[in-house]
Amino acid sequence: MAKNILEVRDLIISFKTTNGKVQAVRDISFDLQKGETLCIVGESGSGKSVTSRAILGILAGNAIVEGGSIVYNGQDLLQISEDDFHKIRGDKIAMIFQDPLSSLDPIVRIGKQLTEAMLLKNRASRRSARKEFNSMLACMRQSISEALKLQGSPDDAKVREMTDTFDKFNIAGIKLENDYNEQNRRFIQLREDVDFYLLNYDKQQEYDFGPKAVAIAKQAKAINHPFVVCGHDLAAMGDSIKAAASHKPDKEQMEKLIALMRKLGDACTEIAGRPEPNFFTLGYYKLKNPDADVFSRPVEQLNAETRKYLDETFMLDFIKHVSLGLKHSAENSNRLKQEVIGEIDKLMPVFDCDTPEQKKCTAAAKRLSSMVEASIDRLAINKDSAAYTFAESLNAAIDKYFGGVKNNPIAQKKYDRQKAKYDALIARGKNPDWKVTPAALVDLELAKNNMVNLLRNLRSRYVQQIADIGNIDFDAAAVDFIDYMKERASQVVNKVTRRMAKIKALKLMEEVGIPEPRKRYRQYPFEFSGGMRQRIVIAIALAANPDILICDEPTTALDVTIQSQILELINNLKRERQLSVIFITHDLGVVANMADRVAVMYAGKIVEYGLANDIFYKPAHPYTWALLSSMPDLDTKDKLEAIPGTPPNMIYPPKGDAFAPRNKYALQIDLELQPPMFKISDTHYAATWLLHPDAPKVEPPKAIREKMEKYAAMVKETQDGQQ
Repeated sequence: MAKNILEVRDLIISFKTTNGKVQAVRDISFDLQKGETLCIVGESGSGKSVTSRAILGILAGNAIVEGGSIVYNGQDLLQISEDDFHKIRGDKIAMIFQDPLSSLDPIVRIGKQLTEAMLLKNRASRRSARKEFNSMLACMRQSISEALKLQGSPDDAKVREMTDTFDKFNIAGIKLENDYNEQNRRFIQLREDVDFYLLNYDKQQEYDFGPKAVAIAKQAKAINHPFVVCGHDLAAMGDSIKAAASHKPDKEQMEKLIALMRKLGDACTEIAGRPEPNFFTLGYYKLKNPDADVFSRPVEQLNAETRKYLDETFMLDFIKHVSLGLKHSAENSNRLKQEVIGEIDKLMPVFDCDTPEQKKCTAAAKRLSSMVEASIDRLAINKDSAAYTFAESLNAAIDKYFGGVKNNPIAQKKYDRQKAKYDALIARGKNPDWKVTPAALVDLELAKNNMVNLLRNLRSRYVQQIADIGNIDFDAAAVDFIDYMKERASQVVNKVTRRMAKIKALKLMEEVGIPEPRKRYRQYPFEFSGGMRQRIVIAIALAANPDILICDEPTTALDVTIQSQILELINNLKRERQLSVIFITHDLGVVANMADRVAVMYAGKIVEYGLANDIFYKPAHPYTWALLSSMPDLDTKDKLEAIPGTPPNMIYPPKGDAFAPRNKYALQIDLELQPPMFKISDTHYAATWLLHPDAPKVEPPKAIREKMEKYAAMVKETQDGQQ
């Protein structure tokens, strides 16, 4: 079974407006699996973009998240702080918007826009990583010391020495790696320039061969790291090329220059296949043996020797101590979590009653928040967002409930006065040119349930975590912890320079299909076509290697031919980078060849959800039928059907099925009750009363039936061929 990288549960979002509260997203749930494309389809105003902006944490200031959760990597994105979201937004979850010009600064060159975000993010991540590395290492030192004391063998000096050594050789190894990477980047640039030089010669292009050869010679002479040059004397080759280029480039001299350049190119090809050093083990070796000559030995031999040296003199013993510290921290955390569970059971009636009292709720929240804060396992790699954000979330829920208790009567009185005035005017035969603004009431039952659900959710998570401790392999967890700390240390010293950012930007421009990236790097957005601007926006979104890419109507502003190219590009990037994609669109036809699963939204709710084949060839909801019937199809000559009417005004949400007034297949119950989500198969669900066992049999439109019959024939043909 594929792993869910994102889980949205029971999400409810509204907006405050001068005309009342607009219910934009109404109790939706869906999953996004690793490496899949989920398409969210629906008309304008259906809640698609609001959902995507909630995932990215960029909702408008008048948005109200009334309930639900958005869980990414174990963290509820609705509960984490803005500082924590800053580490995710753009880095782990990136977004492409409908109009590329809205994402680009028109007076800043493309190259700067590509590199500036890399540089800013790098500075922020380095500060954050240093803080986290120091904090977790200090916690580990304390936990190991406490565990050893409980065993009767305290040795604080040894523990401090071990953790200090781990800190120092991590940094030492990464500095060695950065030196190597800087020279390696120069080597990559050299190889590209040599290839470009020879390509121009072979194609007999006009090219300033002499000065370009001198520049390449200078590049070659600057690369001298033993692990990069791998036994090749690039400096000597550079001298030879420079000497040849300094003469008048006649035919004989040119042939000599090209021969030298091909020799350099061959050397670059050989170097490109070299093995890389293990800088983690090398950092420890150099820390303990600062005068050792490590560059004279073959890299494979050096890696084996330094790995053995690290394991025998430090790492195996350190892993045992880290395992001990992790176990002690987890057990101590579980003991405190058990106390939290008891306190939640004791205080639950304070919140879960007919009329909660503000004073009691505030006091209970203060006590629970203090206990939850103490129960957090600070050495856990996967942060429990429910615990980390518990205090803030519970206080916000309390404020919302009691704010409603206080303000609802005032808002209701204001509404009643307006309604009475309006009714009086109508009674006198007048036709007011204004509407009564609906009362901006807090749903007290929902607000109270949010308080209670916070407690229940934390309790259930803590019960599960306590039960799971017996299944934890703390030796394996110690290795994971050390790897995690290596990553943080790498971020601390991995400084991205402007040169490095430029090289990465050029690579990204090439990856997204922008021709002549070196030339176009210095151009402004207005010098690009709409399709090329969208490619630039995609390159910016990919700069941090995100896990999730949200595409919000990315092809709407483009012509049909360019739409196809952009869709193909997104599909290719998804496969090559193992991206998970959320694709927002109003056009089912756009996603026919790229969706793995589809969620059809209408009036803030998901009305049908399933695999792409389920939605396109076995649709069950009349709204999905209507969308498919309005989609051009070369295989049918039937007239396209427009969807009658308009979506409802969500200031006044409908009582029953929101699509009922536009649905010619609507039943009486559709006007009275919202349908539940009926299960059609393990992968296919739809919210329509037509799926109820007692509902009358209703046939889809002719065009839809033909699609379904065609699909059934295709499936049967495939099955027959496999037998």
